[in-house]
Amino acid sequence: MGQHVLWGKPNVEILLRKSAKARRISLRISGLDGRVTLTVPKGVSEREGLKFARQKESWIRDQLLTRPNTVDVRFDATIPIQGEHIRIKPSAGRRVELFDEILHVPGSDETVGSKVRAWLKARARDQLAAASDHYAAQLGLGYARISIRDTRSRWGSCSSAKGLMYSWRLYMAPPEVLNYVAAHEVAHLKEMNHSPAFWTEVDELYPGYETPRRWLRDYGSDLHLYRFGD
Repeated sequence: MGQHVLWGKPNVEILLRKSAKARRISLRISGLDGRVTLTVPKGVSEREGLKFARQKESWIRDQLLTRPNTVDVRFDATIPIQGEHIRIKPSAGRRVELFDEILHVPGSDETVGSKVRAWLKARARDQLAAASDHYAAQLGLGYARISIRDTRSRWGSCSSAKGLMYSWRLYMAPPEVLNYVAAHEVAHLKEMNHSPAFWTEVDELYPGYETPRRWLRDYGSDLHLYRFGD
């Protein structure tokens, strides 16, 4: 891998990646953070790859300009919580509380992001643990542990050691989306693949899973637009 720059206003950083599997030069702009990745097949020079990127410069800049803006989580910002848009307001209390469709957060504006993130993580863990327990009981299987992270490449995973991992940002999505992801990962306890048998298990655990799965595909990247002071 190598970092290169398309000079201009503004400069655009490009991550160049060599791939033995790629059959052609390709460009990808991440819907999560706007990172531009140039993939070059093995045997094609970096110079040729960068020439391709320069030829596509107008397209790259147009794509970056049309990306949604990120949202800094602070007082008066609105964030999704279980699919509902909730405004953040200061509170004289001692803890973060949600009532009257407002998220009340104590402390200064500088600490809002970290406090809201901790609150979301705690509730995500509770909801995902409950959902995982429910679906695992339906299968008659157990899992080893649950971990909650801020992953960008996947919403959940199931390891060969029966460890379940989820993104805490799922608590920002509608409840049916969180439940679908839990059912999906728990189904891997029985089928460690994405075969037809696996999808049969998912359908039995969560009938109608196609709708929340489509929501994640269409809107899931929007959940990563919210910045919590990272």
